[in-house]
Amino acid sequence: MSQPARSIQRPWQQTPEDLAVRAELEAGLMAQDAVISPKYLYDPLGSKLFEAICALPEYYPTRTEAAIFAAHASDIAAAVGTGVTLIDLGAGNCAKAAGLFPALKPRQYVPIDISADFLRDAVDGLRQTFPDIPMHEVAMDFSASLELPATVNRDRRLFFYPGSSLGNFDPQQALAFLRRMRHALQIGEAGGVLLGLDLVKDSGVLDAAYDDELGVTAAFNLNMLNHVNRLLGADFNPRDWRHVGFYNAERQRVEMHLEARRDLIVRWEGGRRTFLQGERIHTENSHKFTPEDILDLLEQAGFGDCKMWFDPQRWFAVCHARAR
Repeated sequence: MSQPARSIQRPWQQTPEDLAVRAELEAGLMAQDAVISPKYLYDPLGSKLFEAICALPEYYPTRTEAAIFAAHASDIAAAVGTGVTLIDLGAGNCAKAAGLFPALKPRQYVPIDISADFLRDAVDGLRQTFPDIPMHEVAMDFSASLELPATVNRDRRLFFYPGSSLGNFDPQQALAFLRRMRHALQIGEAGGVLLGLDLVKDSGVLDAAYDDELGVTAAFNLNMLNHVNRLLGADFNPRDWRHVGFYNAERQRVEMHLEARRDLIVRWEGGRRTFLQGERIHTENSHKFTPEDILDLLEQAGFGDCKMWFDPQRWFAVCHARAR
């Protein structure tokens, strides 16, 4: 079961943030059921691969959500109000938020993403298109904290979290995350959240969306290992792993895993783990919701006056709720 030792890639920096990342990754890899947080899917290449996923015919969420925004833009703007401080969580290429600019007319746009270089390039382009909207990009991991810089306006904040990204959290984590949003808001006319959430549907549709025929989702998942190599100084070989994605109906979620193709040992500076053939690393969950689930979560988190908009098939929902 041994393999030739490959050179370990050591991180260039050892800041406190780097050490925290390394500790998180090592703890996940050494857990009884190995896990890597889905936030590590998004290095610059991972962000570009996710853009490609969104264009796939099997991947319905992006186009379905976009169709809801297009069909109901005026109603959404009436519910949200104009002149908000639009805080875009997991902004990526900023395209979803930019599509709302004409309707919402934000007084400030605050895109937040873990991939700093990708975010900076996206915002540089956006500033040329919308020079009258003040923009302040923030590169941070918002999954654990929503402490925003003082340059972000305090009043009329609207947290924008589309793409059913809330579904990447387990239910209790999702509730805690919504409560952090609520804590960062003042009760007011436009203080609230605007969410895009994927709904429970036929398992065949879900399986195809997360394991596409071209293998783009597989490349996206496997690229995580290259990112972990750089962050942890590990020697993962992506060719030793295969992508696995499927809908777990009992837990009402799609799961993504990386499965070892053979018995192997992964090493990093100060640690190692043996993986047997068929053993998996859990890389992402995407929980699906019912409208009742959404209302219950928002109420528990301190939001009310919820309005929802759906596509004709009711595959996806966009919802706005105010801080109570």
